Amino acid sequence: MKDAITIMPTEDIAGCGPLLPGGRGAKIPLRQQVFQFVRGNGTAARTDITRALDISAGSATTITADLISAGVLREIATPGRENGRGRPPVALQIVPDVAHVIGIKLSYEKHTAVLTDFAGNIVADVAIGTGLKRRSLPQFLDEITSLIAQVLVAANMTIGQIKAIGIGLPGIIDHASGRIVWSALLQDRNEDLRGAFAKRFPMPLYLDNDANLLTLAELWFGAGRTMRDFAVVTIENGVGMGLVIDNRLYRGTHGMGLELGHTKVHLDGALCRCGQRGCLEAYLADYALAREATTALELPFKALAPPGEILNTLFQDAKAGNSAAQTIFRRAGRYLSVGLSNVVQLFDPPLIILSGERMQYDYLYAEEVFDEMQKLVLSEGRKPCQIAIHAWGDLVWARGATALALSALTDTMIGGEEPV
Repeated sequence: MKDAITIMPTEDIAGCGPLLPGGRGAKIPLRQQVFQFVRGNGTAARTDITRALDISAGSATTITADLISAGVLREIATPGRENGRGRPPVALQIVPDVAHVIGIKLSYEKHTAVLTDFAGNIVADVAIGTGLKRRSLPQFLDEITSLIAQVLVAANMTIGQIKAIGIGLPGIIDHASGRIVWSALLQDRNEDLRGAFAKRFPMPLYLDNDANLLTLAELWFGAGRTMRDFAVVTIENGVGMGLVIDNRLYRGTHGMGLELGHTKVHLDGALCRCGQRGCLEAYLADYALAREATTALELPFKALAPPGEILNTLFQDAKAGNSAAQTIFRRAGRYLSVGLSNVVQLFDPPLIILSGERMQYDYLYAEEVFDEMQKLVLSEGRKPCQIAIHAWGDLVWARGATALALSALTDTMIGGEEPV
């Protein structure tokens, strides 16, 4: 299994969004396909568009002229791209300032916001620390309002210049309705965040589970840009999963699927913060490992540090040879093997990207973890699933939220669809 493991770089490449064109069979309007092709590549000549989308030169000229007239595309000079006489060579590029969005990731210890233009370029970003407590919905909105205000100041912009906002948070999120069915960040269940948000802000809000945001970040800015199908498994404060099928994020029939962290791996097992027992998250997430570490490190319960600090100490002890600390990580790795094998068995993805802050702990991507995963899979006749490690920082989750907002805004501004 060793050759199937890749430690992935995090450098940005030109453009943003999926790089696989839809072609004639795509379900989105051709006008939108042309726009997305240009944005995905950063710049593109009309000849590139005709080849990639398999359309006529006349169609490409007509559609791009329409998009230029609408103010969302512009021509730029490209010296040396073409030879011969006549008109100087030109390419097309997104007009970045035609719209701006804000993406927000809400979490247990830190909230992050990113403001980007319509081409996906970061204009400003901010982060604020939070307390480890459950909030009421009004308190939650106050935190969101403060975060928006701070990122606007950092960008020297006003709220009137923002066209849409994307927000992600841990929990079970109804993307279609904008309701938070359950989240450990909130005191109550079934909270209508979109409705409450609309009373304070004039632009649309797009809400999703934070694991879906990280999956969108991979699809728009990372390793998933050239992949038609892939899965993302996140390990941080919780355990999440996102799935891309045929170049699109899959959420399930009701928009609340792929809750890998709350699949059961032990009947009547450890208590999960969702209130049930035996969830994968209860053996693998930050709080689960920190709970075990309090015993291994002999920490007094009342003097506990934040989970991240406890885990860093636990990891240092494991590296220094503390057998109890090593056992905790290895046990977590075995549960990760079970979770990943279930993902492979159910969805058969060609690639699983393991991401999140906890992927800095090499015990979780040790070779034996993936060897055990492979042993648990019915693998006869199956091409081995590739595993990639991508230890993104906190900022990229918020960038995934900008992708959520940009995608919705593209549908309404370019594709002519009604807002969700």
